[in-house]
Amino acid sequence: LDEEVRACHGGLEGSCMVSDAFFPFRDGVEVGIREGVAAIVQPGGSLRDWDVIDCCNETGVAMVFTGQRSFKH
Repeated sequence: LDEEVRACHGGLEGSCMVSDAFFPFRDGVEVGIREGVAAIVQPGGSLRDWDVIDCCNETGVAMVFTGQRSFKH
């Protein structure tokens, strides 16, 4: 069973990753992409947004910027 889960990336193949905060570095989206995420939704606003955009463009993953954070400190 464990091998089957690993082989199908835990069922994430083709899924959408949604974050209520921006990705400050590309490593967060790289993990999702490596596990099969096909689209990413996030508010944006990081100083390194272009690094994250480049990562998605390089791998053919769609990304949507909402421009709105969903949590407050």
